Amino acid sequence: MYKLIKKDGNAKRGEFHTVHGVIQTPVFMNVGTAAAIKGAVSTEDLEAIGTQVELSNTYHLHVRPGDQVVKKMGGLHKFMSWDRPILTDSGGFQVFSLAGLRKIREEGVCFHSHVDGKKIFMGPEESMQIQSSLASTIAMAFDECAPSRADRSYVQASVERTTRWLERCRAEMTRLNSLEDTINKEQLLFGINQGAVYEDIRIDHAKRIAEMDLPGYAIGGLAVGETHEEMYQIIEAVIPHLPVEKPTYLMGVGTPANILEAVERGVDFFDCVYPGRNGRHGHVYTNQGKRNLFNARYELDERPIEEGCKCPACRRYSRAYIRHLLKAKEMLGMRLCVLHNLYFYNHMMEEIREAIEAGTYQEYKKRKLSGMEKK
Repeated sequence: MYKLIKKDGNAKRGEFHTVHGVIQTPVFMNVGTAAAIKGAVSTEDLEAIGTQVELSNTYHLHVRPGDQVVKKMGGLHKFMSWDRPILTDSGGFQVFSLAGLRKIREEGVCFHSHVDGKKIFMGPEESMQIQSSLASTIAMAFDECAPSRADRSYVQASVERTTRWLERCRAEMTRLNSLEDTINKEQLLFGINQGAVYEDIRIDHAKRIAEMDLPGYAIGGLAVGETHEEMYQIIEAVIPHLPVEKPTYLMGVGTPANILEAVERGVDFFDCVYPGRNGRHGHVYTNQGKRNLFNARYELDERPIEEGCKCPACRRYSRAYIRHLLKAKEMLGMRLCVLHNLYFYNHMMEEIREAIEAGTYQEYKKRKLSGMEKK
């Protein structure tokens, strides 16, 4: 499934073959929580800006419109008219983010819906069943994302439970993939490494899940309160204990600088809400740093967001016009900024792949970071 094409130091250039197409790695997955990218971005838009993988949220789609609705509509690919790979997270992050609305026990987690307060139970089996109904390409194991500063004894117990949950996820996915009415019988399961900021717990957990010989592995529980330096240290500690011939996914990360640093340490897959969220607030990424298009200096600026950029916004519109749209609260302004940011991320991943293949990743990374640090 995963073919390692080239290494440049620890940076990996690969291909991940799936039932919905080949993913060129390293890759940034564009986040469409409820089967849509916020900011009025269509499937055609995603294709035009070079999106390889769309990521949707198991918990949110279970709540609305309901995973059975999606299954009756032929699965997520058919529902949102997207024929490339889709990754669904497991609902495990909501164990962390909805801390005030849930209770954890060995069987799974009891939630109260953030929409209507309705009680929801989700354990490993339920998460796999929901993701099977969604028929995503890659399903994530159900885990607990413990707070980065949690007490050591709590983290140790949480990781042990996450390991038991992973075994249950694997057994349930094997069962589901054998059923006649399963839409995607080739659905893949990625396991998730946890352990907060405790290197020894992380390493031990990586070794244990690596033995399960899954199609891919994720590093979870980062970018949730620890420093960037701590995050990089954890990545460096964990990567050597995950199989190099399988893809590694750093969940929920991050800024362009975070991605460049993590690629150098051997990460293949990324996702983050930053490009979309920042775009919706008029903050756009460029090779000369991040720009706030609300600033008065852009009022009469005839240039595109970034000169030379081939995204739909930069090919046609000026900073002055987009600023006007944002100030007037016209949805088009938000949409153009989101499209630009997602294109910037996807194009950066292309550049990263080319640099690794050429054996020039260190030079590329240094040049890219130097440019983006400019004001």
